[in-house]
Amino acid sequence: MGKLKRRDYEKLIEPMEEELVGMARWARVTGQRIVVIFEGRDTAGKGGAIRAVSERLNPRQCRIVALGKPTEEERGQWYFQRYVKHLPTAGEIVLFDRSWYNRAGVEKVMGFASDDQVAQFLRQAPTFEKMLVDDGILLFKYWLTTDQAQQEERLRERLEDPLKRWKLSPIDLAAREQYDAYTDARRTMLEATHTEYAPWTLVDFNDQKRGRLTLVRDLLDRLPDTDCEPEPITMEPLGREPAAETYSVLRPIADYPAG
Repeated sequence: MGKLKRRDYEKLIEPMEEELVGMARWARVTGQRIVVIFEGRDTAGKGGAIRAVSERLNPRQCRIVALGKPTEEERGQWYFQRYVKHLPTAGEIVLFDRSWYNRAGVEKVMGFASDDQVAQFLRQAPTFEKMLVDDGILLFKYWLTTDQAQQEERLRERLEDPLKRWKLSPIDLAAREQYDAYTDARRTMLEATHTEYAPWTLVDFNDQKRGRLTLVRDLLDRLPDTDCEPEPITMEPLGREPAAETYSVLRPIADYPAG
């Protein structure tokens, strides 16, 4: 089965985008809080999946959280503390581009966390998530899977494309040699943190467009009934002729003389 063409993808995602807008409207009206975690290897397609969910939503309601490395102050805090402040308030949707699971993945594999810190995280994460769910947050955890051959192809594409090269970091390149170690870390993480109240969902992202469609459809299907009619809005005639506005127009660059 070949990779999905863009025109086919856009045709399939369009009705789901309408459902996502309905989800956001439902969350705003009911005060529901939604958290979606996107995890996966480098180049798996987390950014594209997040855009597929958020592109048509109000960015003031649907926030994307992509934290950098912790500051000195944050390193001295309880591990989950810096994530708590990014959790949604009533009516908000928060999409985590990587999350507290950094500790069980990159921090473990690359030696940024000790064995004791990782073990403590794996013990605490289910309890932490139970607290979120018990408080009424809808929590969805997705792991985007991709084969090593696909990862290598995407890393090479980033390296050769000056518009994508910013996505490559020294950590990304060093992690290439740790594919098996990441696989082992993921297995350990899933065994410790896949729970009935906060299960993991693994999605095949070797074909990123198919992966996005699968993920969005799954997210929508797992939500409660989000049928919520939009508030009626009327737009009465102005009762006068529209005002004419005068302004200068910046000429296109091609119209300027060279030199």
